[in-house]
Formats: sequence, C-alpha cells, structure tokens
Amino acid sequence: MRLLSSRTAAVAAVLVLVLVAGAAGAEEKWETVAEKPYLVKVRPRPGSNARDVWAEGDIAASATDVQAVLSDVDTYRLWMPYVKESRTLKELPDGARLTYTRLDLPVVSSRDYVSRVVTESKLAEDGTGVFAQRWTAEPDAIPERRGTVRLRLNEGSWHVEPRGEGKSRAVYRFSVDPAGSIPGFLANMGQKDGVADTFRAVEKRARAHEEARRKAK
Repeated sequence: MRLLSSRTAAVAAVLVLVLVAGAAGAEEKWETVAEKPYLVKVRPRPGSNARDVWAEGDIAASATDVQAVLSDVDTYRLWMPYVKESRTLKELPDGARLTYTRLDLPVVSSRDYVSRVVTESKLAEDGTGVFAQRWTAEPDAIPERRGTVRLRLNEGSWHVEPRGEGKSRAVYRFSVDPAGSIPGFLANMGQKDGVADTFRAVEKRARAHEEARRKAK
C-alpha cells in the first residue's frame, strides 16, 4: 500500500470510511458504481451523512482461511489498509467481542472506532457452510483520544461462502459516518478503489495464512 500515489492512497482511505456527504431520503435504490473486479453498489443512508455500501466478489483463497484472518481482529494493524491500531478490548458475556481500531489516513485526520463484533455463523470443520460476522459501533465504551475523531456510526458485515478448492465468495457491507467534511471527488472515486484494496488485502492475508497452515502440517 505504501507504493500507491498520494492521490490513490487518499481515494482508497476515503472508501474505508465511506466519507460521503449529503442527506438522503428513505427507500433509496442501490446505485452500481463498479462491476469488475468486484461488484460495488451504494445508496444514501437516511438521516446521516453516510452511504450504505454493498460489495461482492470472488477471493482466491479458501473460505476457511478467509474466516481465520477476518476473525483475528488483533492482527488487522499488520495487513488491513490504513489500520494502525487494532485490538480486542474484552470478551462479552454473550460471546461478542468489544474491539478498538484506529485509522491513520492521508488528507484527513485520524479516525478511531469501538465496535461490538458478533460471529453469527462459522464454517464447519470440513469447510462447508457460511462464515458471517457483523459489527456495530459502541462509541462511548472507552474515552475519546485527543487528536483523533471518534466514529459514532460504523456498522457492517462479512458473509463468506466456499466456492470450490481454494476459492470463496464474499459479500462485504458497511455504513460509516465520516464525522467531518471530505472532498467530493475523493468520496466518489474511493467507493471503487477502497473496496478493491480491502478485498485484495483479505485475499493476500488469507493466502499467507493457508501457506503457513500447510507448512505447519
């Protein structure tokens, strides 16, 4: 990611936050903004400055390995674009986890968020089934940090299914209020580039996980 131009980096980071301005009405239709390499659709989110984003595409890694890397929130800082801090704050009685993430972004100031992460379903031991993970914001769970903007609307999900040997299909949905103004051209371009960067990062990490798993046998 460090090899990206400053413009491209800024564009990709914007997508991570869905930094899109403008109010929206109810029952908005999805607008397709990209079809390849990943399907990306957006729609205004009523009552906020955010947009809902729906992204779907193939990942050249097994669903088992994708599940493993997406479940390991504490390592996101090592491979997820723009994530500089990521850790589990505590395990909750209902099986959910409270996590903290800080993003170090070009162009705009750093953002952070606290999430309640729930694993709704896991793959079976033979790799069949569905991995489903969902998160919602818990912005007041810990004090805000000086010089960092706390995101108060941040929710989304991953839905991953196997698609044959070493392949999977993923649906990534999220909504984030940027908590600040962002240049419009960055928001519009970032919807495509940021999703692609996220999918590729997941794929790369999952393939590395698979290689390490094979070597450990």
